[in-house]
Amino acid sequence: LPQQLAALVTTAQEDARESRQQLQVQRQEVARLQEQLGRARQDGERWASALQRAQREALEREATRGAEQARQQELIRDMKGRLLELLREKDALWQKTEGIDTPVPSPAPRDAGLCTRCRKDFRLLSRRYNCRLCQGKVCHTCSVDVGKQGRCCLLCYRQGQPQAT
Repeated sequence: LPQQLAALVTTAQEDARESRQQLQVQRQEVARLQEQLGRARQDGERWASALQRAQREALEREATRGAEQARQQELIRDMKGRLLELLREKDALWQKTEGIDTPVPSPAPRDAGLCTRCRKDFRLLSRRYNCRLCQGKVCHTCSVDVGKQGRCCLLCYRQGQPQAT
């Protein structure tokens, strides 16, 4: 009996030693896993911080892009308005110069109330002049003062005949 008890005690001691060794190994494994968990949490926090920073930068870029797009649309709108103004100005200038290059002066209109060149109505503030060469009725804008000879229309003046009486 005492030998059996001694064998049982020896076996129990060996089992206890193995259990302690396993416990030590498991504690080391737990410590290693806790260390990995700590690193994983730090990495997660870094990634979350980087993600927040990237989202903030993306929102800032989007706001800047929206402001730039609005500015460009306003610029386009202004350019279209300016283009319309220039087209109107071009049309007005074209209408003013339309009769200048015609080789023969047009005869005086039957209606003495309109300018021969620009068809402007003669009114209280719009004076009528007789061209000294073609006898047409012209407004101040469509005539040139040739000194002592009086005024003549732009067409006659351009044809190089301002010396006539």
